[in-house]
Amino acid sequence: SQQGTKTSRFLFVDLAGSERVKKSGVGGLGMAEAVATNKSLSALLRVISSLATGDPPIVPYRDSALTQLLKQSLGGNSCTSVVVTMSQGRRGDE
Repeated sequence: SQQGTKTSRFLFVDLAGSERVKKSGVGGLGMAEAVATNKSLSALLRVISSLATGDPPIVPYRDSALTQLLKQSLGGNSCTSVVVTMSQGRRGDE
């Protein structure tokens, strides 16, 4: 019997800066980074929704660099884990 080759890939994606831009008070480069991160997270949501529902039938991986990077981990024969760390919003920040 032939033995198959298994490969693995470890991707660590730090999405620090994904926040509500108006309430955080960031400006300049920090604001641009937060906006870009939030756009990537929106694209990731569209990809995951498309994979889960099949609608639209073509998964929009090309919508962001993040979704292109995660394409192999999200579709096909993959085992993917996601770790989310977040802090609870203060009263009035919700």
